[in-house]
Amino acid sequence: MRTRIVPIGNSQGVRIPKALLEKSGITGEVSLTIQEGRIVITSIRQPREGWEEEFRKMAEAGDDQMLDDPTSTKFDEEEWVWE
Repeated sequence: MRTRIVPIGNSQGVRIPKALLEKSGITGEVSLTIQEGRIVITSIRQPREGWEEEFRKMAEAGDDQMLDDPTSTKFDEEEWVWE
């Protein structure tokens, strides 16, 4: 995909198409680095960021129960081997 560097106030920028951002999953704040002559955009937010704290809150509130009963099969009980 080709694009142009455009003036943005006293700086310059690149317009990134919405479809490209959606496919990359990058939102919000980003980090810019130079690697081998390239500008690399990396998401600051990591997948599952904050989940541990939210799980802790759920446990404290007693809201960490399974919604459905376990559905073990004969294979699960007799043949599955955990290593």
